[in-house]
Amino acid sequence: MIELNNVTKVYDNEKKAVNSLDLSINSGEIFGFLGPNGAGKTTTIRMMTGILDITNGQILIDNNDIEKNPLETKKCFTLVPDHPEIFDAISGIDYLNFISDMYEVDETSRKERIEKYTKDFGIYKDLNQSISSYSHGMKQKLLITGALLPKPKVLILDEPLGGLDPKSARILKDIMKEHCINGGTVFFSSHVLEVVENLCDRIGIINEGKLIASGTLESIKQKSNNSLEDIFLELTKDEEA
Repeated sequence: MIELNNVTKVYDNEKKAVNSLDLSINSGEIFGFLGPNGAGKTTTIRMMTGILDITNGQILIDNNDIEKNPLETKKCFTLVPDHPEIFDAISGIDYLNFISDMYEVDETSRKERIEKYTKDFGIYKDLNQSISSYSHGMKQKLLITGALLPKPKVLILDEPLGGLDPKSARILKDIMKEHCINGGTVFFSSHVLEVVENLCDRIGIINEGKLIASGTLESIKQKSNNSLEDIFLELTKDEEA
C-alpha cells in the first residue's frame, strides 16, 4: 500500500534530513514511525504527502507515484499534520464541507459522518463557530474529523494524539484499528512509546535521517530483553555517538 524506495531529502545547506529510506507498509496494517526530535519523521511524511519535493528516490501510495501522479495519489490518503494549522476565519462546518467537496463525499454520507465523528469528539455543538475561537485540542479534533470524512485507503497521521484528551485519544485509536480491520492502512508518527507498543503491527525507528530498526515489536525485542523504551534509547544513543 505504501512504498518508500531509497528516499532521500537534502536541504539547501546540504544536510540530509532523510537518508536512503526504504519502507514497505501493507494494507490492513498500523505502522508506527518513531524517532527523536529532528530525526526526519515529519520530513518523511511531508514527502509522502507531496508537501516537500523528494531529492532522490520514489514514494508510491496504492501504486501511485506521488511525484509523477500527485492528484491520483492524493485521492488515496488524508493527512493529519503535527500542528493543527488551519485557516481559521471560517466555521468548523464550512471547513468540513470544503474537505467533503474536495474528496467528492456525497451529501448524505458527509452529513452522517460529520455528525458521528464530531459528536464522538465532542465538537458537534461548536461547528457553527469560527475556527479562530477553537482551542488547540478542538482544532486537532476538527482536522481528524476532516481526514476521516472521505474514508481514505491510507491515513497518514503526524503525532495525532497531541492535544487530545484521554477519551478522544481512545476514540481515535479505536478508529485506527477499525480502519485497518476494514482493509485500510495507517501510517503514524509518535513519540509516545506506550501507544506505539500497544497499537502497532510494525514499527520503524529513524534517527538522523536513517532507518535504524524496522519490524514487528516482537522481532525487534528478540535482539534484546529490554523494553521498547530501552531499545529506542539504546538505538538512538548509538546513532548519536
